Amino acid sequence: MSTTPPRVTDGMVAELRGELDDAVLVELTMMVAVENSRSRFNAALGLTSQGFRDRCELPATA
Repeated sequence: MSTTPPRVTDGMVAELRGELDDAVLVELTMMVAVENSRSRFNAALGLTSQGFRDRCELPATA
């Protein structure tokens, strides 16, 4: 969803619908859109990371 252009397939949505109800799917989509917008806003202003990842590494997932 956050690529340009967005590449969300019917299969992706069908898989999510198997796990989430409509309200949760809408909320998830909204939060992805908000974070994508925030990321693009920060990039446009040249804002950089505050380094939190360096102190709180999350385990990699497959």
